[in-house]
Amino acid sequence: MDERAALERLAGRVPAAGDDCAVVEDLVLTTDMLHETTDFPRGVTRYTAGWRAVGASLSDVAAMGAAAHAALAVYAAPEFDEGLLDFVGGAQDVCEAVGASYVGGDLDTHEEFTVSTTAVGRTTDPILRSGAAVGEAVCVTGSLGRSGAALRLFEAGETERANDLFRFTPRIAAGRALRPYASAMMDVSDGLARSLHQLADASGCGFAVRSPLPIDESVDAVAEDREDRRELGASFGEDFELLFTVPETEFEAARNSTDVAVTQVGTVVEDGISLDDEPLLDRGYTHG
Repeated sequence: MDERAALERLAGRVPAAGDDCAVVEDLVLTTDMLHETTDFPRGVTRYTAGWRAVGASLSDVAAMGAAAHAALAVYAAPEFDEGLLDFVGGAQDVCEAVGASYVGGDLDTHEEFTVSTTAVGRTTDPILRSGAAVGEAVCVTGSLGRSGAALRLFEAGETERANDLFRFTPRIAAGRALRPYASAMMDVSDGLARSLHQLADASGCGFAVRSPLPIDESVDAVAEDREDRRELGASFGEDFELLFTVPETEFEAARNSTDVAVTQVGTVVEDGISLDDEPLLDRGYTHG
């Protein structure tokens, strides 16, 4: 089984799972695991790894419209050296960027650099994936494709620029600002295409998406052609922007509520996922 099949098998056993975070009273909680061979390309600094690993969990908190409270990390590596301090520095800085605290974790030795992170947030009114309604606007924050561009730059040996693109600010502030307007929300860590399918499954609807998508300018420097550019923007994943639905009458208010760019990319429909009237396949990032 791949990750998605395994999650489907577990759904009946763990009914509290299924959104970006579990909700326990006024808390939202999430945990993630990342490995060197699948999540950290050659050239990623330990500082970037700390920022990105903890940021990924904080992004889940953002997707619930919650305030970020605290984060922890398990750090496992063949040996402990200065890289550990760099990692913690990145973890602390991404927490500080969103008003959260990095409060520690655990250390272990392991043959492969491996990280497990946990983030905790607070909200009395979490946004779930299940509230989208036909006729609403479907929107994304920010731009797509940064991580795909970063991977190409890592492969080309342009590690300084790649590390910069690999560090992102979790959309905590945007998620909180959008909470009064959004009917459903999740982050696009698995890519826009796959996230649309996941949101559609949760809400029992479909999406009709239109070009142009808000693809990051960094993609233009590495894309081979227009098709490759769209692939990096729509299907690569690991961008950690927010995908949400909002009533058309609330779109302008939602867009003006946050300093982050908000783009309407389509409309909620009865069924089917399409991009420019062509089926948009369920393709995106899958953990090994």
